Amino acid sequence: MFSFIQQIEGCDFKEALNVLADKAGVKLHSYDPKVRSEKTRLYEICEKACQFFERQLASTSLGHEAKEYVLGRGISEESITKFRVGFAPYTKNSLVEFLRSLGYSPAEIFKSGVSSENYDRFRSRIMFPISDLGGHIIGFGGRVFFAKNQIPDPKLAKYINIPQTILYDKSRVLYGIDKAKLKIREHDACMLAEGYTDVIMAHQAGSENAVATSGTALTEPQLDIVRRYTQNLITAFDMDIAGDTATKRGIDMALRKGFNVKVISLPEAKDPAEIIQKSIKKWEKAIKEPLSIGDFYFNGALSRFDKRTPDGMRQIANIVLPMIKQIPSEIGQSFWVQKLAAEFNCSENVIWNDLAKINYATAISSQYPKLPAQSSEQKANLKISAGKADKLYEQMLIISIKKPECVDSLSKRDLILFDKNSIPASIISRKLRNLSKEEKDFVSEITFQDEVFPQFTSVDDFQGEFNICLESLKRIHLKEKLIQLQREMKSQKDNKALLEKFQKISIELAKL
Repeated sequence: MFSFIQQIEGCDFKEALNVLADKAGVKLHSYDPKVRSEKTRLYEICEKACQFFERQLASTSLGHEAKEYVLGRGISEESITKFRVGFAPYTKNSLVEFLRSLGYSPAEIFKSGVSSENYDRFRSRIMFPISDLGGHIIGFGGRVFFAKNQIPDPKLAKYINIPQTILYDKSRVLYGIDKAKLKIREHDACMLAEGYTDVIMAHQAGSENAVATSGTALTEPQLDIVRRYTQNLITAFDMDIAGDTATKRGIDMALRKGFNVKVISLPEAKDPAEIIQKSIKKWEKAIKEPLSIGDFYFNGALSRFDKRTPDGMRQIANIVLPMIKQIPSEIGQSFWVQKLAAEFNCSENVIWNDLAKINYATAISSQYPKLPAQSSEQKANLKISAGKADKLYEQMLIISIKKPECVDSLSKRDLILFDKNSIPASIISRKLRNLSKEEKDFVSEITFQDEVFPQFTSVDDFQGEFNICLESLKRIHLKEKLIQLQREMKSQKDNKALLEKFQKISIELAKL
């Protein structure tokens, strides 16, 4: 029984045990009953919240307008029901009051992520519930919506997701995976899209193996989920062959983990939802013959640069060779070496020699900025990084002044990222406590500037904005480490310890 559930559901033994126990009505005793009980309550709150949003969409006047909008975007009644699309009313605490009437405490409601300081987190939004592998609601994403006669509230961001909770971790969730998992196994391929509506429209058009990242770049835990069902990944979003993009880092990670990656060429670079709404035939044509990731990089590089010139050949090689290096199979590498040699009209040995010069770390770091040899230019680059960090410090300080609880969430490891020589960083690192006169004056000045030229007029999730800034700081910190290691690796060639350290930091950076 357990093996059968593990194979059908693509889950481990513990999850299979939970599935069968649930079906049999057997209560499993966790090693920590308190944690299990808390999770159960949070699952219930998310489910009740989902039902509340569904009723609002179906039975209120503003909900009807929101539903007409959704239907106008091409999403069918069946899909609305299947994906449990709902609506959050433009009220301060109607959901909170509803949940409290059911016996849930304000603390529990807050822990579920659907409230913020006893107020509804989602207001005037079309709601998309997010489920785990078992189909249990664990979170929500919401798109702002206003009625025709309603004045839009500029403080509301267009899209917001639920913050991280005990149940919901955006780096470990794929939207639609509960509905797509069996089709992924059946088709032996997972289609990866960007947005909620892309997934819904893809399923509606027959591509029921589609899922989406939940408001984040593709992560290693998400790839581990997909690998339970298939090693074939098909991307259905706009991709760039060059540049330090989160999408590219995610795809490169998939290649290193042995995934067979293909790319759907989207007509006019539109998203799947828009293509499907206008013409299902165009969508069916696009998904019929996806390009392998190798062809995508190869063809893109050849179309962008002139292979007849030395500089063009160098630019093409800079894109294609790191991609080849990340292919785990030597047979796979050989195919692309032959192809590149034919395009350059040169010996395959020349390509193999250049490929040999690219070690694993270089292949990963090809997407990160390299430090030039000249010391003056090195200083200029570090100044740029410092400038970016200073801007982030100021933004985080403004958020902390507005919402002091944001700075309280910083861990000791996070505090290492804050340069004590920077006034805003120093203030944040001491969590706005024991400020000197100079620091107090700085806070007064930056508060005044924000009142005159506000930076966060459309934000209602300050903790989320604070965390985004923190992640950016982490990227800068890790990139500076990589730059320093690159410098050391140049002077200490074949140093395995440095190489391993470089790989570890590169993988950590790719996860952000």
